Amino acid sequence: MAKRKIIKIDEKKCTGCGLCIPNCPEGALQIIDGKARLISDLFCDGLGACIGHCPQGAITIEEREAERYEERKVMENVVKQGKNVIKAHLVHLREHGQMEYLKEAIAYLKEKNIEIPLREELEMEEHMHGCPGARMMDFREKRQEVNASSDKRASELRQWPIQLHLVSAQASYYEKADVLLAADCVAYTYGDFHKDFLKGKSLAIACPKLDKGQEVYVEKIKSLIDDARINTLTVMIMQVPCCYGLVTLAKQAAEKAKRKIPIKSIVVSLQGEILSEEWL
Repeated sequence: MAKRKIIKIDEKKCTGCGLCIPNCPEGALQIIDGKARLISDLFCDGLGACIGHCPQGAITIEEREAERYEERKVMENVVKQGKNVIKAHLVHLREHGQMEYLKEAIAYLKEKNIEIPLREELEMEEHMHGCPGARMMDFREKRQEVNASSDKRASELRQWPIQLHLVSAQASYYEKADVLLAADCVAYTYGDFHKDFLKGKSLAIACPKLDKGQEVYVEKIKSLIDDARINTLTVMIMQVPCCYGLVTLAKQAAEKAKRKIPIKSIVVSLQGEILSEEWL
């Protein structure tokens, strides 16, 4: 037993609708006696993929003593549910940067001679062999050392990854942090982006015009507010009309979130000037 993050179900709020069950790639949830139940601690990875799918808000994340999550036990359970569930579970692990668990899962499938869709396997092999795009890295302590010892202006980036599709709201550097959500072009346009706006904040970037799957962005920002319990959210965009979509996504997430936090909008001109700063 160890203290770790794991889901908690409020039985008074739960109606037994079952919407959370297909959104748990580990098969940790079942409807028993008309209520959603966590059937075993060792099946729950604590990443909270089921949370946003409960219409009653009955599922939250807590930190408590629990059995250690065991990927091979989870795979035994997942394999019984078929190819689509296997794929969903592997994608879930990849998107949350759980590379060690992903290695265990694929090793299990290979040992059991269970087919993995070729395209998915190739993508996952790329991530497992060191692609930094999916590996979570915390630079906070190292950044303090660099800033203290160097005469050059250092990067203020505190973590990797930063693209909103790749970040995990469960990462430690988001917990109770001030978060900067910036449109992709902002850092290239505003000269002192690191010094004036990124310093002391955890970062996520996105393009509201070109990025696909933006409904995921709403859920991810909501998770940052409710699960990571961030302190503030600053949305920094360009003055072009399509960029305002990022503010809209943040507002939608804030409306769905249980917690209320201060949200600031900053607009940058095409010449790199601050046009406006306002609390929403």
